[in-house]
Amino acid sequence: MIEEDIFKKSSPDYDKLLEYGFYYDESKYYYRKKILSDSFEIQIVVEDDRVSGTIYDIEMNDEYLGFRIEDHIGEFAGIIRNEFMSLLIDIREKCFLMNSFVSHQANRISHMIQEKYGDYPCFEWDNYPDFGVFKNKESKKWYALIMNISCSKLGDNSDEMVDVLNVKVDSNKIQQLLKQNGYYRAYHMNKKNWISLILNDTLTDDVILSFIDESYSYSVNYKNQGEWIIPANPRYYNIEDAFQRSRIIMWKQSSDIQVDDIVYIYVGAPVSALLYKCKVLRNYLPYHYSDSNVHMKYVMEIELLEKYNRDLFPFSILKEYGVKAVRGPRYITKELVHYINEKTR
Repeated sequence: MIEEDIFKKSSPDYDKLLEYGFYYDESKYYYRKKILSDSFEIQIVVEDDRVSGTIYDIEMNDEYLGFRIEDHIGEFAGIIRNEFMSLLIDIREKCFLMNSFVSHQANRISHMIQEKYGDYPCFEWDNYPDFGVFKNKESKKWYALIMNISCSKLGDNSDEMVDVLNVKVDSNKIQQLLKQNGYYRAYHMNKKNWISLILNDTLTDDVILSFIDESYSYSVNYKNQGEWIIPANPRYYNIEDAFQRSRIIMWKQSSDIQVDDIVYIYVGAPVSALLYKCKVLRNYLPYHYSDSNVHMKYVMEIELLEKYNRDLFPFSILKEYGVKAVRGPRYITKELVHYINEKTR
């Protein structure tokens, strides 16, 4: 429809509608204007943020529809069509606010992202002007993408255009989510780690924001998070016995690990599993020790926060989340942290 094309990506300012000359009656805003020597009248209605218009032939006392048949417009119908479009464009420019996206929910979500993370959508493709990317300002990594696409691209039997949101999620959730309304295989993204959410109010804003928060957490540079995996070799040190004696123990200082950082301790073969979550209380404490297996000049004091069953986070699980080996201290991936938190709630 003409109205849909002209008012795409815009929303009404109702105070300005009244200033323009609209009148309000029973939840609708009305405007009338006579054209062509008062022989025709344009009637505009705004209801629920949607604009519709009709043209009446006053002399015939009937609705005139010829101006909508674009392929068969004659000179007279073309004049009426231009009058109609000129009025709509004038109303849009004087009474409407321009938005980044088409759907109301997409614009609400965009504004919420701006308020929470300070990130604005980037429209990077000339061929896809309705595709807006949200990036983490520090890491420059994507964490959300809003697109206006045909439902057919999501696998539905419809050519209706809809806004959808792509977010990165825990890959273990995806198959279950796809069984629910509003969730689709990620359009134009890696379907192993991303999913598409429809933005037509099938899903609530709060639900969508929770997915954005998760996706944003994956965009943060790991080095800024202070979360580590460190190895423990049971052949050289009985860490289980040490934690049974005390929840606070000394551990060899690893470079860059700071006070209040979180360290996850991976116990090597034959256990081969992540068993402990600890917090660093003090660091760089002088401690001179040396034998054939280890040399220490400094230690850090760590406190046990959680102990995990050895079957919960074996190496096979760590490998799925980007940990290929634990030969020394390394940053833990956000995907793995999220998985651990989900499993230990």
